[in-house]
This record gives sequence, structure tokens and C-alpha cells, in this order.
Amino acid sequence: MKIPEHPTLIRRLRDARVAKLVARVPVLSGSLVRIAKHCGRVGCHCQKGEKHVGWYLTRPVHGKTQTTYVPQELVAEVQGWIAEQRRIKQLVAEISELNRALIRAHVTQRKRRGTRS
Repeated sequence: MKIPEHPTLIRRLRDARVAKLVARVPVLSGSLVRIAKHCGRVGCHCQKGEKHVGWYLTRPVHGKTQTTYVPQELVAEVQGWIAEQRRIKQLVAEISELNRALIRAHVTQRKRRGTRS
């Protein structure tokens, strides 16, 4: 993202991104992973090579990975929630960068004017 030098333009960019922060769908942090595994039951088809497949939501909680089973019928919906969380996270990062640029622009303008406070 190219950031302009003028504070008014920076504010416009920032405000446009703030307006986009409204979530369009529920948000959910984490990653959706597909896991194939053996169940351990004697005589199960998974013992012959065809593993059981399931979807799981993983996310870090206090330094440990927390895993939650996601039923197949919810996978597409959960993917949308995760995508929305990532979109909002990206917007917050851009807004933060614009706010830092706004501070730098303010300091630069004050130096040019020779004022301090």
C-alpha cells in the first residue's frame, strides 16, 4: 500500500478502511484443517488404508493448539467466517500503518513550521 505524505489524504484512506471494518458475516479466528486418521477399531476399513477424514478448527490458546471438530455440513460456512476474520485483521493492520504515517506526517509538518509542544 502506497501511503501519501499529506495528513488529509492519510485520514481519508484510514477512514475508508475504518468504514469497511463492519463484519459482513460472523468472524472466527483459527485455521480449518482436514485430517485423515485411523480409528483403532479392529476390522474397521481404516485399518486397510482408507482413513477416516474429518475437519478441525485449530487455534492457539495460551501457547497450546486447541482443536475443535467441525461437522462436514458446516465446513463451507466456517471457511467464510475465517476469511472474514482475516479480511478484518488485514484492515486493522492497514489502519494501524496509516495512523503511524499520520503521526509521522504531523511531526514533519511541525518541524517545517518550527513549532513544538
